Amino acid sequence: MTLALVAFMAWRHNVRNKTYLYWGLGFLFSGIGFAMVAVRGQIPNILSIEAGNTIALCGQSAWVMGYLALDRRKFEWWVLLPPAVWLAGVFLPWVNGDYANRVILYNLASATGATALALAVTTSGVKGEKTRGKLGAIFVAQSVLCFGTALAMALLGPTDAEAANFAGLAAMAMGFLLTFACALTCRMIMERSEKQLRLLSFTDPLTSVLNRRGLFGRFDAIQEKAFDARHQVAVLLFDLDHFKRVNDRFGHQAGDHVLTVFARVARQYTPDGVFGRMGGEEFAAFTTVADQTEAEALAESIRAEFCRVPISTGEALIPATVSIGVALASAIEANRDKLISASDRALYAAKAAGRNCTVIFGEAEAAAPAPAQPDEKSGELVPTLDDQIYALRRVGSLGRG
Repeated sequence: MTLALVAFMAWRHNVRNKTYLYWGLGFLFSGIGFAMVAVRGQIPNILSIEAGNTIALCGQSAWVMGYLALDRRKFEWWVLLPPAVWLAGVFLPWVNGDYANRVILYNLASATGATALALAVTTSGVKGEKTRGKLGAIFVAQSVLCFGTALAMALLGPTDAEAANFAGLAAMAMGFLLTFACALTCRMIMERSEKQLRLLSFTDPLTSVLNRRGLFGRFDAIQEKAFDARHQVAVLLFDLDHFKRVNDRFGHQAGDHVLTVFARVARQYTPDGVFGRMGGEEFAAFTTVADQTEAEALAESIRAEFCRVPISTGEALIPATVSIGVALASAIEANRDKLISASDRALYAAKAAGRNCTVIFGEAEAAAPAPAQPDEKSGELVPTLDDQIYALRRVGSLGRG
């Protein structure tokens, strides 16, 4: 009952999360059920035997629901098996009138509940939680203990006094394992909380992409991936054009919406790379490319798609474009700071070229030391899709002429 109170108090801090509610109900049902069983002879048997054990086994079902809720999983039919097994057999005459057979049936129902707990813990699909396996092993041990007790009693045919000893020893062992299960559950929750806090420290809260720290921490993995695939490392630096004007004209809420939309668009085009927010209206992506053509295609795809996406405040459309600077290096020579510096120079050249375009630095330009003053004419200006369409139409008209 004390554990039930603690769980209910934890649930009160976040009522949307049903995990602690179910666990609190589990402890509450178990406490009430065990109390009703303990006063057998003082209250009618149907309340002490049939109802008391049913309520106690409903506690196991509530615990199973708690673990499902912890992993945001829906209700499963096998959650109700513990009380169902008990109710299916307790009213049979040869079970209801024999204490030893009732103990056997209860242990079988309890074994079913422990198995359900093990299933709820181990089949969640959640990875990276070492404690989860240990917790599953505890519940398997509980299941084996209950089933072994039931089997031993069925084979030995004990008297009522011996059956009471079997039930007492099994209950003590179950209580001991339950203590370990509670401790491991607390540890699992703490590990998950630490993991979430660690993830938050690497994530931009507005756009839900990586922040600068998280972005930089992934560069070595991209470089290793490029080395294994014999590809180049590409750093793409994005800057939303005239973003201050967007904030001044439409408000900061609209500006946040523009940032969120761009993050969503860019992340769709960089599934194999790493994308994040450097700060303000500046974003970056680390990825592997086969050659310069692939890097150009990636940058232009993001730029063109962002131009096409309608961004609305509800009253007006927000004109938003992006300038992109790209720098390339071989996997062996790739250096994060140098590539970012080179892509920043390329981005400066893109802005100088009129914005809403892409400038790319090949390996030679990216490896060259940064000049004292950025050269607006350096890099290769990538023709936009509109430029290419216009050029094709122009060639066609000249051909007809």
